[in-house]
Amino acid sequence: MVLVFGAPGRYVQGPGVLDRLGEFIAACGPRAIVLADRFVLGLIEARVRASCEATGVAVHIEATEGEVTEDALADLRSRLSGIEADVIVAAGGGKCIDTGKAISHERGADYMSLPTVASNDAPTSKNYVVYDAHHRLVEVRHLPVSPRYVVVDTALIALAPRAFLLAGIGDALTKKFEAEQCLRADGNNMFGARSSLSGVALAAACYDVLRRHAETALGEAGSGQPSRAFEELIEAVLLMSGLGFESGGLSIAHAMTRGLSKVPGVREAQHGLQVAYALLVQLALEADRDAAFFADLYGFYDRLGLPKTLAALGATDIDDAMLAAIAEPTLAAPHARNFERPLSVADLVAAMCAVEAASPSGPVRAA
Repeated sequence: MVLVFGAPGRYVQGPGVLDRLGEFIAACGPRAIVLADRFVLGLIEARVRASCEATGVAVHIEATEGEVTEDALADLRSRLSGIEADVIVAAGGGKCIDTGKAISHERGADYMSLPTVASNDAPTSKNYVVYDAHHRLVEVRHLPVSPRYVVVDTALIALAPRAFLLAGIGDALTKKFEAEQCLRADGNNMFGARSSLSGVALAAACYDVLRRHAETALGEAGSGQPSRAFEELIEAVLLMSGLGFESGGLSIAHAMTRGLSKVPGVREAQHGLQVAYALLVQLALEADRDAAFFADLYGFYDRLGLPKTLAALGATDIDDAMLAAIAEPTLAAPHARNFERPLSVADLVAAMCAVEAASPSGPVRAA
């Protein structure tokens, strides 16, 4: 099978790099549309306009709101009708990032990410998710190429509340274990090719950085003052995690978002918290995890405040029917094939039961 490794054209990270945005836009062309929600516009609009003016870039700034749905995209498409752009810049969190990718995809324009939170690794990836009005996942779509630029102003990221960074850590935490399973199963990465050793290595390095710096970085969230540890943690959450999953591959933990998004209460939880829980289910299914491994990981979850049960994600009235309703769409997801052995609904339900009944040192083994 062919190997494919993909990455953004340029990743730029550091305090104050927002003020170089005009320089990066000019490398793509003389016209840009910048999308951001209204709160983010209050933080960045004056600096964006000043940077673009200094480099001779014509910029149109448009506010975005709400979920990434077909109706919302149609409304935005209408508002942007007649406005030409060589590059679409999405500034904000995951919803705005995905909205920007969708508009860029439709127009055939370059795409640039300017994340203001580190709640997931969407800024570096080519894929984006469309939901229905009830926040149920409808489709995962893909840009033809990776983002042209990813611009990460860590002084902005460090202003964001702790909850966003916790979700980003939860999302990134899964990538080592999912990439390993994809490689072991000879599965496909996000480019429809075999897992690259480079992607798997980056996912493993990401995990190491998370374990080393997550607690320190969470303590600094909201301060606006990024330390060296915070900078390294953000690189892991955005860049290492993004490259790791796209070129290494995904497995059960991310497949479970197809099922978890069906559950009221859980579907509203941030993506990173959903997959952090789902990682425990994946690990309960794996054959080579011992009690010491689980005790260590569960202790890490407890120190950070990551969810270990469906109830912690917001589920109520948990029963076998709910678990089966999660398992069925999970196993229909393409990533579910990237596992060391074939799984049944009963296997996945048993793993969830094991996680739900876990002691502080880990799940009652399901495999």
